[in-house]
Amino acid sequence: MAEVAEQAYYRFVVLFFNCMLTFGSYFCFDIPSVLQEQFQGNLTCPNGTVSNSTANGTGACVEGLGMTPQEYNLLYAIYAWTNAVVVIMAGFLIDKLGNRFGVFLFSFLTVLGSAIFALGSHFKGTTYLLPLMLTGRLLFGSGNGSLTIVQNRITAFWFRGKELALAFGLTLAFSRLGSVLNFFLTQRFESQYGMQWTLWGGTFLCVLGFLSAVTVSVLDKMGMKQLGLDGVIQEESRKVRVQDVKRLSLRYWLLVLTIMFFYNGIFPFIADARYSYEPCRRFYIKMDLYTLFMCCCVCVFSKFIQDKYSGYSQKEAAYIAGAVYDSSLVLSAAVGILIDYVGLRGVFAGLCAVLTLPVFGLLAFTFVPPLISTIWLGITYSFAAASMWPSIPLVVPQATLGTAMGLATSVQMIGIGISNLVVGQILGTKSSDVKIPLWRWQYMMIFMLANTISCIVTSTILNIVDYRQGSTLNKTTKRSAAQSAPAQTDREPLMNEEDNEEINDAPSINRT
Repeated sequence: MAEVAEQAYYRFVVLFFNCMLTFGSYFCFDIPSVLQEQFQGNLTCPNGTVSNSTANGTGACVEGLGMTPQEYNLLYAIYAWTNAVVVIMAGFLIDKLGNRFGVFLFSFLTVLGSAIFALGSHFKGTTYLLPLMLTGRLLFGSGNGSLTIVQNRITAFWFRGKELALAFGLTLAFSRLGSVLNFFLTQRFESQYGMQWTLWGGTFLCVLGFLSAVTVSVLDKMGMKQLGLDGVIQEESRKVRVQDVKRLSLRYWLLVLTIMFFYNGIFPFIADARYSYEPCRRFYIKMDLYTLFMCCCVCVFSKFIQDKYSGYSQKEAAYIAGAVYDSSLVLSAAVGILIDYVGLRGVFAGLCAVLTLPVFGLLAFTFVPPLISTIWLGITYSFAAASMWPSIPLVVPQATLGTAMGLATSVQMIGIGISNLVVGQILGTKSSDVKIPLWRWQYMMIFMLANTISCIVTSTILNIVDYRQGSTLNKTTKRSAAQSAPAQTDREPLMNEEDNEEINDAPSINRT
């Protein structure tokens, strides 16, 4: 009789609670973006002039925390710097101490960080406000980025050789859903209940994430025991060393470069574009290391739409730019199912980059409605996310997947940060009120085009190497991937042959 953990419904229950790990933290992360006016609002307002709406355009006094633009930017800068550095160490820590340790620690850090952040709002007008809020964001950043890594590690364990792309797509969709709901709900909630209750509401959502962490830990532990893998995984973890990073496979590094170049080509356009109609007035106010990792070009695409096309307000332009994420949110599950069925992950990775090339030509040299380009980008982005990230578990051993994911995330963030700096220098303006010449936008398109071409080159090399090493990434069905899993050679770069034999002889979650 088959164990419960071997049934399909069990891994999908694990997946549901795994998705909920980051729903609340992604919602909570961008609350400051939606409430920027409140964060930078006046400490007090004369009676009868208070306004909590950012859309009224009346110029009424907005009561808030009294932060300067530099202090407000620090809330994102400290999160981004912390995230970029911590994810590497966190990945190794997860590999060494296990999923359950990581999921408890990092979900607790998101709760603690968001709570300290909310507590800081009670000290407005005092010297304690900024230190408390920065401490909260630092702890929150340490937990949230690392939580995504352990989330991916759990997903890879339960869905490797099965619905892996679908599972990755759903976790991404849940995270994006948190961001989208934050945009639609936070402003309304704040106008009715105030800033402090809104921030504590974000903390409550992080608490729900922590409860999901408890649940997924219990399910993970029970499932591993039923499958007889608990001791095997612990043995693998004890053998992981920092020096093993030097022996990551060529396919892994080609994947990392492919991911970096693809995201470099689209993120300076769309990063946080959904919220850009509010912070656009501080467009490029500080293009330096202060904003390196915070995707400082928060309104590049919406600014481009307003400069080139007539008749679009800031809010309308931001909605068009945000259609990239809307498309990916809708398509994630369907694209995941398709890739799980046909395989061809490496082919899709290269094809996504090729199909992205015409978008830059349309934007730079034609007046085709920009919504067509953003939906087009959303489709290619969906396929890229569903094919590239789920490929990493196929080319590194489970025991070092956390470290591999951490390195890939850090490289991606560094690449996007540098891209944003280059874009800022190309566009060359520090004011959202100044119309940027079309030739500057065309030069920016050429830079995006160069990144996308680099992605095509690395993905082509990736497919050649993958073909020579057994076409692990391009198996035509998930069933063939599952059948070939015990014989994979991707364990070799990080483990001795004796370790491989021990692991291959152990019970497998993919047994039929």
